Amino acid sequence: MTSSTRHPLDPDPVRASKASAVFGLGLLSVVIGPFLGGLIPATLALLMARESHRELVAAEGFLLGARRVRNGVRLAWTGIVLSIAALVVLSIVGLLAYARGRGTDFDPTVN
Repeated sequence: MTSSTRHPLDPDPVRASKASAVFGLGLLSVVIGPFLGGLIPATLALLMARESHRELVAAEGFLLGARRVRNGVRLAWTGIVLSIAALVVLSIVGLLAYARGRGTDFDPTVN
């Protein structure tokens, strides 16, 4: 028996459902990341990725989806970065609006 043949009693490899969930949550975090809502699905994706990775390693090759987990983690971090960037932009816009509204009015004769 060579290493390329399977034992007849071995289970068929199946796609891990958590891997698909990690990818979906990561994608959702990128889509809604600029609206600050991306932090929630990104955090869930990162937490679920840890569990999914443990399950993939424990399954010894009978669970598929390592690439989906990696891509989901990358997307989740991208969603977090987009959310932080949106928060920074909103803070700058808010500070500029506040600064414009608090200006001091001088007489027209003052240079």
